[in-house]
Amino acid sequence: MMNQIVVFVTLAGALALFIWGRWRYDVVALLALLAVTLTGVVPSSEAFSGFAHAAVVAVAGVLVVSRGLQNSGVVDVLARLLGWVGDRPSMQVAALTALVAVCSALMNNIGALALLIPVAIQIARRGGHSPSLVLMPLAFGSLLGGMTTLIGTPPNIIIATIRAQAVHEPFRMFDFTPVGAAVAIAGVAFIALAGWRLIPQRRAYASREELFQVKEYTTEVRVQEGSKLVGHPLRDLESATDVDVVVVGLVRDDRRIPAPSMFEVAQPHDVVVVEADPKELQALVDAVGLEVVGSEQLGEEALGSETVSVTEAVVLPYSMMEGRTARRLDLRWRYGLNLLAVARQGSRVRDRLGNVRFKAGDILLLQGDIGRLRESMASLGCLPLAERDLRLGKPRRVVMAATIFAAALVAAATGMLAVQVAFVAAGTLMVVAGLLSLREAYDSIDWSVIILLGAMLPVGQALESTGGARLIADHILQFAHWMPAWSTLGVLLVGTMFLSDLINNAAAAVLMAPIAINVAKGLGASPDALLMAVAIGASCAFLTPIGHQSNTLVMGPGGYHFGDYWRMGLLLEVLIAIVAIPLLLWFWPM
Repeated sequence: MMNQIVVFVTLAGALALFIWGRWRYDVVALLALLAVTLTGVVPSSEAFSGFAHAAVVAVAGVLVVSRGLQNSGVVDVLARLLGWVGDRPSMQVAALTALVAVCSALMNNIGALALLIPVAIQIARRGGHSPSLVLMPLAFGSLLGGMTTLIGTPPNIIIATIRAQAVHEPFRMFDFTPVGAAVAIAGVAFIALAGWRLIPQRRAYASREELFQVKEYTTEVRVQEGSKLVGHPLRDLESATDVDVVVVGLVRDDRRIPAPSMFEVAQPHDVVVVEADPKELQALVDAVGLEVVGSEQLGEEALGSETVSVTEAVVLPYSMMEGRTARRLDLRWRYGLNLLAVARQGSRVRDRLGNVRFKAGDILLLQGDIGRLRESMASLGCLPLAERDLRLGKPRRVVMAATIFAAALVAAATGMLAVQVAFVAAGTLMVVAGLLSLREAYDSIDWSVIILLGAMLPVGQALESTGGARLIADHILQFAHWMPAWSTLGVLLVGTMFLSDLINNAAAAVLMAPIAINVAKGLGASPDALLMAVAIGASCAFLTPIGHQSNTLVMGPGGYHFGDYWRMGLLLEVLIAIVAIPLLLWFWPM
């Protein structure tokens, strides 16, 4: 009994921390694991057994293979087909949502979404619409597509391995497809026909120029003969006062140098292009001995050149930038980037740039050397929002990646190889074939998800071993014995949906799957329909931006507010429940 109380208290605390969001979910999962281990509920020898679990290895393998598919240009070939989409929002939403759903069925849904966000923004702008009309449908489409196959989303892999423990046989690759595909088709149809009309149109992000208005903050100042800066490197200008200033250009002898080296020594009559708050600029000028000469307002065209670019990027969920400031990250010195502006939820952040703590979904305006820009952003965990050059003209790489991926699918679907073996083998072959480097393979693994799964699986097993899952199941069974079968499915489906809207969907699957199995035992029924209900519910995080990384990722580019998601998401979840429950009973009789 005491162990059961410990598990329930631990889960309640973890749920509260997940919802609070102060700490990352992988940290919360580790705290939960330590709580049940230090209290003796989970033996120390088994505390980290979750990291060797088949589901954890399979998720890592799928993430590596997804990166290989991205590098090969498979998704870019599909994205090229969007050229026929016109300017009508309904057609744009339908095409983008359907495409991301198809891609998410066969690769990591975050990866598919990240590849298509720049395409979606360009298509929306080309049609004269706000990107907010297409980005939320794109995120929801990635979740819908993920529920259609075993590898589409981590919860499906978790459910499959837990089923193997219950009935000694896992779900196969396409066991999720009959119900999942029907639900996905219904969801995509709803979003394309009516759902997108419920989304608030955030005009604030209609264009970069409207959002950032760089010219209001960029000024030219001349270094005077007696200036304290003469003979000193430009870096001294940023440390001369407590004014938040960024050196973005230098004009010397009529030659304009965007993003000059901060070790460049200032000379008399140099014109330095700085970005600073107009209210603070005078303090800088007086302290250093400068003269304001930029009477005309400078736009972005003055900040770039053939070798220097200004670009937008969005902070990815759980990147190294989250919760840290530009000053702490030392963007200029470590990554060669100038931070020009930050926007959050469709509005420019007016605070000092050096002190802004980044959040997932923030839009950054960055200046840097073209050669280093993408590599630096990838290291930081930023997604460029500029339309990418499609990786075309390399059919050999596309065919090679598709062949390796198809072989892994067939091997896993036929049971020739366990899914974790098939996709680790496929990932290794992609590295050997040069489709991705070893560094890219390691970088492609979302370690926060791996830590979450490895830590939560023993906690979920503790819920089962202490009788906690059985206790919850008994309360459900009190009603299930006199209710129709569809209502029991509905309770688990809706319960998992609710949990997924608040915490990570993989954690929701870990916690709800043992309850589903115990309910099935109590009813003397097959657990398959109940487990499938949990799998579908875990992919239905449509009410909040925190339930899934896809929702978080589009929050900044779409200019969404926290309360915008339920407007379309609530009706979508109701539709999914109506479609899924009869299909579950049809394909997986209880």
